[in-house]
Amino acid sequence: MRTEAGSELTEVVDGRVGAIRARGRLTGAGADLLRGSVAALHGLGHTRVVLDLRGLETIDADGLREQHRLQQEVRAAGRELVLLDLTGAIGEPLTG
Repeated sequence: MRTEAGSELTEVVDGRVGAIRARGRLTGAGADLLRGSVAALHGLGHTRVVLDLRGLETIDADGLREQHRLQQEVRAAGRELVLLDLTGAIGEPLTG
């Protein structure tokens, strides 16, 4: 499990199946953590990566923007990024 300092995002990466489970709050900084993990899984030979976002509490505008950018980059490279259940976290404001 890896945590991005200051973003309150944790992730669990499963290199066997090419999956990432994210929990907490997704901000721009947290999206960088996920980007690195997606790249690492692609480096292991996974052309399809599943990003499980069901554990997200919230996602801010920067996190959403970076997530969209990541999807575009993966698609342009001829790979696939599958997002699971992003809807529950969108639009929730980050506080504190």
